[in-house]
Amino acid sequence: MTFATLSFLQWLALSGGILLVMALASAHVKRLPISSSLIYLGLGWLMGPQALGWIRIDLEGGSAWFERLTEIAVIISLFIGGLKLRLSPRDPAWSAAYRLAGPVMLASIAGIAVVARLALGLAPPHALLLGAILAPTDPVLASAVSVGHAADKDRMRYGLSGEAGLNDGMAFPFVVLALRWMEQGSAGAWVLRWALVKVAWAVPAALVLGYGLGVWVGRWAIRLRSRQRDTDAPSDFLALALIALSYVAADIIGAWGFVAVFAAGVGLRRAELKVVAETPHPQAVPRASRPDAPHPPAEHLVGARVEPEAMGEPAVAAGVLVAETISFGATAERLLEVALVTLVGVLVGPFWSARALVLAAVLLFLLRPAATRLLLAGTATSPHQRWLMGWFGIRGIGSLYYVAYALNRGPSGDAARDVLSLTLSVVTVSIVLHGITATPLLNRYQATLKSPGRAA
Repeated sequence: MTFATLSFLQWLALSGGILLVMALASAHVKRLPISSSLIYLGLGWLMGPQALGWIRIDLEGGSAWFERLTEIAVIISLFIGGLKLRLSPRDPAWSAAYRLAGPVMLASIAGIAVVARLALGLAPPHALLLGAILAPTDPVLASAVSVGHAADKDRMRYGLSGEAGLNDGMAFPFVVLALRWMEQGSAGAWVLRWALVKVAWAVPAALVLGYGLGVWVGRWAIRLRSRQRDTDAPSDFLALALIALSYVAADIIGAWGFVAVFAAGVGLRRAELKVVAETPHPQAVPRASRPDAPHPPAEHLVGARVEPEAMGEPAVAAGVLVAETISFGATAERLLEVALVTLVGVLVGPFWSARALVLAAVLLFLLRPAATRLLLAGTATSPHQRWLMGWFGIRGIGSLYYVAYALNRGPSGDAARDVLSLTLSVVTVSIVLHGITATPLLNRYQATLKSPGRAA
């Protein structure tokens, strides 16, 4: 990556100015009919080689730093996304997420691969690779349409959040399959080994490992903090430790780290649920008057400052832990979103491909909506919710990680540039279209929920 024209101090001043404007104008930005990601994309394009020329980036042939940056963004977002999902994995609200991350994603991979092969002329393994790269939805850029807090039980948001958490790991086996296909040249016994090792073992093992670590570390940390009345324990360190340990442990046993990290977030939330079930928060709804009332999320019952005496209540300790972890994750997500979407804006100029418009149109307007409407039939979602889930299949940072991962290990030359340019262009189209439509569509959706006789 090359920075041109500006000195370090000038860059520091520019970065500080952008962050200050976004911080002070936050309320105005929320009222705009566009997302903040669209603003960052425009800033990146303005600073890129097509406009002011302040930043030039060469990603042809792959880039280790870009792969690691996108990897960090995805795993942090997956963990925090899992922590916000408080309903039991057996709850009907999860059914849409399972289908979106399973059958709908597989249909997307196949559909994109067919279009890339027949309409764009990519070789079969490269078409499959592009399908696997673009099939998963994004956990970083989908904040506007995903679950915002643990008390949110909206079926549409739950489905999109669960999908974004699961399918970033579920698509990984198919990226590996495509790369292996390029290496081997044809199908063989290795395909069966791929299915057994990379799918049948790696996905369930990651779910069990991550969930178990999240529950165990969460219960242990809450118990220690309550016993010691520790109000100063660094929850961000605990979150980073759990993310790192689940990710590394998954790699050691041959499982998928993305799936394990998401499951670790869900497991940490399960630890909070177990604690408040055993020792409810003093301010919770009395069980005698409303025995079936669910306990509110523990983090909603703690203030900005908690006295050491109050930490003796395990539910208070759980609330402090979860609240601080979510706060840390939200800050990290925002910083990474600014950095990465700005980089997309810089890159899209030199790597823009008009051919991607055909691919984006098929994926966003035909393939995703049709698969969602068809495969979510019978779930506890309304037609309106299924329509919105079909549209809000946002592509973003997850796809950027996969393309960087693939370019560092597989295609080169014209094939590599094709995959890179098509990915960046489709991601850009998604950011623009979803950035423009998210606010008005969600406002309309919220209005329908408030109408008499409507339920989430």
